[in-house]
Amino acid sequence: MSHEGIRIVRGEQVREPDRLPADAVIPLKVRVKKTEGTGVEVDWKDGHHSAWNFVWLRNACPCATCHEAREQDGRLPGEPKRKPATLLALYEVPARPVEATPVGNYALRFKWNDGHESGIYSWEYLRRICQCAVCLPQFKEKMS
Repeated sequence: MSHEGIRIVRGEQVREPDRLPADAVIPLKVRVKKTEGTGVEVDWKDGHHSAWNFVWLRNACPCATCHEAREQDGRLPGEPKRKPATLLALYEVPARPVEATPVGNYALRFKWNDGHESGIYSWEYLRRICQCAVCLPQFKEKMS
């Protein structure tokens, strides 16, 4: 077994990624509007409000497979896959969750109508991908 590329570091050498303040990632109220088919809304402890539609969230799936596919295609979270140019575009059923369940106190998990269900949307991830008018420019700047 090769250990090439693995490096052991002391605790003081480990750098924390840019962490959001605790109040920014604690939801006060979460609304998953599955019946309406519209999306998810979160009111955060720090007073911020975030909202996403289901199609956008499906395209922002944080699982390793989806993340790698986006990186390979050069897409940001939420951007749909590029479709090949054809004379007649085929109808595609919009993404909707079949199930939405909490994961402990830290995340949501969706089972999508396309069968995908491996993405766990942590509160921190959701706050980082907030699409409101205040957060969107920061999101695009960090991702570019």
